[in-house]
Amino acid sequence: MDTKEQLIDKLLELAFAEDIGDGDHTTLSTIPADAMGRSRLIVKEKGILAGVEIAEKVLHKLDPSIKMDVMIQDGAEVNPGDIAFTAEGPVRSLLIAERTMLNIMQRMSGVATMTRRYQDELAGLKTRVLDTRKTTPGMRILEKEGVRIGGGTNHRIGLFDMILIKDNHIDFAGGIEKAIERARQYCKDNGKDLKIEVEVRSLDDIRRVMAIGGVDRIMFDNFTPELTREAVALVGGTMETESSGGITIENLRKYGETGVDFISVGALTHSVKGLDMSFKAF
Repeated sequence: MDTKEQLIDKLLELAFAEDIGDGDHTTLSTIPADAMGRSRLIVKEKGILAGVEIAEKVLHKLDPSIKMDVMIQDGAEVNPGDIAFTAEGPVRSLLIAERTMLNIMQRMSGVATMTRRYQDELAGLKTRVLDTRKTTPGMRILEKEGVRIGGGTNHRIGLFDMILIKDNHIDFAGGIEKAIERARQYCKDNGKDLKIEVEVRSLDDIRRVMAIGGVDRIMFDNFTPELTREAVALVGGTMETESSGGITIENLRKYGETGVDFISVGALTHSVKGLDMSFKAF
C-alpha cells in the first residue's frame, strides 16, 4: 500500500471511529439486520464532481457487499438533479456510511469546483494553478485529489516530499546561500532525491539564487504582476517559476500573463464551500 492509500485508509478509520463509536443505535434499533435497499447520490448544486472513487472506498470499507453503479465520473460538470451513482446492499450499511461518504464527496467536489474556476481564468496560458499545505488536518490527501480532479496541479503533499526554503528558513539559516548549500548537502548526506524550491522577496534574491545554482524552482513571494514579469525574464527559463501571496481570482490572469509557470493559491482548499448533494433511498 503506497503513502496515498495508507493516508486514505487511516482517514476512513478515523472518520468511522468518530461517527459510529460503539454503533449507530438509531439504525440498529429501527432497521432489521436482513433488510436490503438502494440509495442514490443526488447532486443539488452546479459544479465539478469529485470523490466518486473515494465514495466506493468508503462504502466497501464499511461493507464489501455493497454494489455501486456509477453514472457520472470524477471531474465531470454536474447540475442539480444529476444522479452520480447508485448503491445497493444492506440498508444498515447504507445508512451508517452515508454521512462519512457525503462529507468527503461534498468537500472534494467543492475543492474541485473552486479549482476549475481558477484554472479556467488562465485559459490559453501555460500557467498552472497549484494547491498549498493550507488544508483541513487529516483531509489533505483528499483535498489535493480534489484539486487534481478540478484541473489544478498538486504542489508537495507535505514536508517530506520536497524541500521548500521559505523566508523563515532563510532568516534562521543566515541567508539564501547558506540555506541552499545546507539543503543540497542534506540531500547528498541522506541519499534524498528531492526537488529544491526557494522563496525570494526581491530581484536581488533571484540573482543570488541563480548565482549559487542547484535549485529546481523559485517562488516569487508577494510580487506585483509587473515585478513578476521582470522576475520571469530574469530567470529566463533556467528553472521553474512560481508566484505566491496576495493572488485572487480577480488578479489571477494578470499574473498568468507574466509567463510564470505556476501560481499557488491557498483558497483552493482553505476556504471552500462544499458542493450540496444528498444520498437518498429510492
